[in-house]
Amino acid sequence: MTAPLTPPHQPSSHDPDWPPPPPSIPGPAGDPITGTEVLQGVLVTLVSTIAGAVLGVLWLNLAPRVLLISDGKGIYLRDSEGEAAIGSDGTFVLLALAFGAVAALVVFLLRRKGGVPLVLGLALGGGLGSLLAWGLGTYFGPTSDVVAHAKAVGPSVSFEAPLELNLGAAAMLAWPLAAMIVHLGLTAAFGPRDPEPGPWGEPKPYGG
Repeated sequence: MTAPLTPPHQPSSHDPDWPPPPPSIPGPAGDPITGTEVLQGVLVTLVSTIAGAVLGVLWLNLAPRVLLISDGKGIYLRDSEGEAAIGSDGTFVLLALAFGAVAALVVFLLRRKGGVPLVLGLALGGGLGSLLAWGLGTYFGPTSDVVAHAKAVGPSVSFEAPLELNLGAAAMLAWPLAAMIVHLGLTAAFGPRDPEPGPWGEPKPYGG
């Protein structure tokens, strides 16, 4: 007499009263980055870089001017206690923050799902746009040859100093940081949610 294959305390797998085994849970492999997403990231980079020209024009026209004066022997600040130099940096940073926030909002509204290429496009485009804005502002602003400018206007006549960014790299990071922070906040607050897991860990479909 042989022993039964299924112990009496464990129902057979063919027993209709015994629940089926749980399904296998898929691994945590993320969605692959598609060529379309890469193209969208490149497009965001290009548009942000071109928008840097607008930032440069605004900075050139809105930044306060530092006035210099010459006595024929040296060149001095007309107002040694003025805050125009700080105001120039502040104007650039505030404009850059606004451009970064608007860029993130537009990208989020056009593609709520987000994605790594879009975030990289916002960051890289913001950096390139800031560089372009700085270049345009300094190129079309007052000449950097202060000595020649002083000789041209003559002594005791005030003239504008070159447009500069004393904050340097810190000002260049304002746009990309603002873009990434705002985009991250919008995605976390209003982005699509992952479906809830089912009874065995399966993704639960929306509306189920």
